[in-house]
Amino acid sequence: MILPENAKSIVPSDNSAVIEQTAANDTNDHKDIDVTVSDNGINLATIFEPYFRPDENTIVCGALNNEKVTALAAAGVELVLNLQPDDELSFDERAAVERAGMHYEQLPISGTQDLKQLKILAFDNMLRQYHGKKIAMHCGSGNRVGAAMALRAGWLRGRKMDTAMERGRSHGLTKLAEEVHNRLLVPR
Repeated sequence: MILPENAKSIVPSDNSAVIEQTAANDTNDHKDIDVTVSDNGINLATIFEPYFRPDENTIVCGALNNEKVTALAAAGVELVLNLQPDDELSFDERAAVERAGMHYEQLPISGTQDLKQLKILAFDNMLRQYHGKKIAMHCGSGNRVGAAMALRAGWLRGRKMDTAMERGRSHGLTKLAEEVHNRLLVPR
């Protein structure tokens, strides 16, 4: 295969081919374009905003709709993990996800009041059940997903503060960063 000049080939552990190509023209603040065989040729970055891809099997995005659920299913996602409470949903997400042939889990995190160790333990349990599977996690913006990932890394995995915070940022942590930082300061 011949790659474009601004692309690089990566071979992940599952031996599927991945090609990363940086947009040649950044006048519209485009992110890197990831075209992956494991996404069945679907460029999810053009469908989701916000969109985070911390690793090949993990997608973090904002709120879903029927079109986005269909795109995730076509891209080979096996689990949709929703951190939004029901009052934030605009449609029957569980039914749409299950109709599309994916598993659905919901762990409502409304805000800082829900960033407690019991919620993070439940979050960790869900991720462990689907370890190695392609998953999409979402909330309204990815911020609560990032917060949960940072707290999981710090509280449950014993990662240092910088490592836990970076893990959170790679999964969408933004506005909750100071709160997460303060919570990580308290030993669990």
